[in-house]
Amino acid sequence: MRLFVAVRPPIEVLAELESAVAPLRALPGAERLRWTLPEAWHLTLVFLGEVPQERLPELRDGLAQVALGYVVHQVRLAGGGRFGDRVLWVGLAGQTWALRSLARAVTQVASEVLAVEEEFSYHPHLTLARAGGRGHHSHPGREERAALHEAAERLETFEGAEYSVTSIQLMRSDFGSGHGPVHYTSVGSWDLAYPQ
Repeated sequence: MRLFVAVRPPIEVLAELESAVAPLRALPGAERLRWTLPEAWHLTLVFLGEVPQERLPELRDGLAQVALGYVVHQVRLAGGGRFGDRVLWVGLAGQTWALRSLARAVTQVASEVLAVEEEFSYHPHLTLARAGGRGHHSHPGREERAALHEAAERLETFEGAEYSVTSIQLMRSDFGSGHGPVHYTSVGSWDLAYPQ
């Protein structure tokens, strides 16, 4: 199973973002971008890749322990940008230090359970669109790049409502058929602790 650990904003926060993104989809060349579906929007803490079934119980136990050690914190979707000419994203503001700390702890658990080398470089963001094909050698065209750049500029001033990060989720990633969208399914969820 291809797995990752994420936090998911509440439905009303995603609806607010969807309203802000709708005009961006109408930009010239934006129809060439591969837009992520609102129901799939999430903030990845760590991507795990292929995880053998026999490692799942230990991974679940580790994630449960992490969740117990972290408290609910406040963030909001804010700002936006791009990773080169490939990815359009919306960023995060608020108690981002708490989310980074949570991501570091989840990465450490993944490293221990899956015996992979621990690397930590975390930029909290929610991916909105991608340019170019799925392969690394498929370069985005001029119109795609222009749309991506314009959308990123327009997102710079976006500021969403504050919300609480209350849980972490273990998610499964399944590729759609052909060039269809990737589908995400929650395979586990753990609540964070509430401040005393």
